[in-house]
Amino acid sequence: MNKLQAMEVFVRVVDTGGFTRASESLGMPKATVTTSIRDLERLLGVKLLNRTTRKVAVTTDGAAYYERCVAILDQVRDAEESLSTDHASASGRLRVDVATLFARVNLMPRMAEFHQRFPGIRLELGCSDRPVDLIEQGVDCALRGGVIADQNLIARRVGTMHFINCAAPGYFANRSRPVHPRDLADHVCLNYFSSVTGRVFDWDFEKDGERFKLALEGPLAVNDSSVYYDACLAGLGIAQLTTSSVRRQIENGELEIVLGNWLSEPMPLHIVYPLNRNLSNKVRVFVEWIAELFEHDERLMLHSPLPVRAEAVEPRAFE
Repeated sequence: MNKLQAMEVFVRVVDTGGFTRASESLGMPKATVTTSIRDLERLLGVKLLNRTTRKVAVTTDGAAYYERCVAILDQVRDAEESLSTDHASASGRLRVDVATLFARVNLMPRMAEFHQRFPGIRLELGCSDRPVDLIEQGVDCALRGGVIADQNLIARRVGTMHFINCAAPGYFANRSRPVHPRDLADHVCLNYFSSVTGRVFDWDFEKDGERFKLALEGPLAVNDSSVYYDACLAGLGIAQLTTSSVRRQIENGELEIVLGNWLSEPMPLHIVYPLNRNLSNKVRVFVEWIAELFEHDERLMLHSPLPVRAEAVEPRAFE
């Protein structure tokens, strides 16, 4: 029996809460996971897990052994990585979760560069606007916007997302343009709702210290950022989109800025990873690559200026 592998399997079963989820996240057959736990219990002479048809619960002995296993596995990873600090040597499967539109606009254009720098990393990029449970689903790290409330995650602030009101030129073919957020009540507004709570997000606006938060009715609400973007581009209505996702479309005239300097509150962007795991070399280089990527992107910088000054430029231009 490979004792280290059995310890890793045991830790993953506890983290995910079941044999099936552990086998999926480890990429091994469920029968192998079951056999590893059985052999480990036989070797130790104690019961580590209580199994029922509905759930798997860790025993008192199992809980104590789990803490030791986590510490030992972290030390093994540190020992392996201490032999080579060369980032190019980072290798293995790396599971990352990111919002769909952000991956499409900000990451895919740079993926060739990432793979060229780190050819040993096999990146599995989960694209969804629904936040995943990193531990339960075996995800190494994730990009998340907003305040990070989960105390089980370490969050590193890497950038800022700015939002702007946009619409396709064709939308205004037979409509007047809004000059104040209240005017949006007479327009078609595209809404975005949470994939977790199902709640439609309010629209917020700020200009020169004046703030508004409005619940705007509309014929369409989606919970996927990429679909939301496509709906706006198709001329279905007005949307609040990130400047990073619409810059090219505004410059080439596919989209137009609406309400000028009435901007939505910027959102902090973090890369997060589990609290109880030391950073592996492959995660570390990805985190540093993301931070470097954002450091040189004026649309995502931590301290970038407001992206649009409508009174100083033409409606289709960025500052």
